[in-house]
Amino acid sequence: MTSARHRTSLLQPALLVLLPLCLLAGTALQAQLLSKEQIDKIGIDQHLDEQLPLNLTFADEQGRQVQLEQYFGSKAVVLTLVYYECPMLCTQVLNGLVRTLRMLPFEMSRDYEVVTVSFDPRETPQLAAAKKTEYTKALAKPGTEAGWHFLTGTQDQIDQLARAVGFRYEFDERTDQYIHAAGIVVLTPTGRLARYFYGVEFSPKDLRLGLIEAANERIGSPVDQFLLLCFHYDPASGKYTLAVLNSLRIAGGLTLIALAAYLVTALRRERRNRRRGLTVNHH
Repeated sequence: MTSARHRTSLLQPALLVLLPLCLLAGTALQAQLLSKEQIDKIGIDQHLDEQLPLNLTFADEQGRQVQLEQYFGSKAVVLTLVYYECPMLCTQVLNGLVRTLRMLPFEMSRDYEVVTVSFDPRETPQLAAAKKTEYTKALAKPGTEAGWHFLTGTQDQIDQLARAVGFRYEFDERTDQYIHAAGIVVLTPTGRLARYFYGVEFSPKDLRLGLIEAANERIGSPVDQFLLLCFHYDPASGKYTLAVLNSLRIAGGLTLIALAAYLVTALRRERRNRRRGLTVNHH
């Protein structure tokens, strides 16, 4: 886990294609072009290893007032910032997350939590409840109902959360919609920002390793622990890349182990042959 603040403003080229789609106006299907000024105001800045303010208050799907700390404490958390009536991009983020979560060997609620927060203060718990029903049915895995939380909140609480995460977005009055980037964030059980993954499709390997690291390796198999030695998180790309030096060291170590095993086997075989030769000569 990175100990120093790492703040990188990232807006990948793919997002420049996807962002205008979030400005679709009704059935006209006319994507609005973004100005350079608008593009400069949106993005995701990495605040790696910084603390999320867990005392922020939101409303859950049933309209109950909850603090973020209720979802932290013992498990890693996947955080998504979306708005529920987004006509395109937010739906793609959540759909992509569902596809990835289906492929993870972990069980939501038992091994990790997912917290989805609307950054539109006009949205209601009723909308959040409808989204929860939709996506828990879509994922259809044990623990989803208890482990995936859909929240709404006031502008002040949303602003504080977005600033802490580094999520920059703008409201477009022409279309009555939000302009924003796409991605998810993985946090430690204590609420520290651990990993950022960008776009609308998320590699199962990357998210799996991100959750394992965020959880201090308390989840995952021995194979997963081995993979963490071979791959390292690249903040610039928001992906896990092959750690060449570590891989060479591991390969070298395995080669030495194999060579040692071969030598031991060969020596034992030679000793057995010598004993057999002495026995034959004796007779």
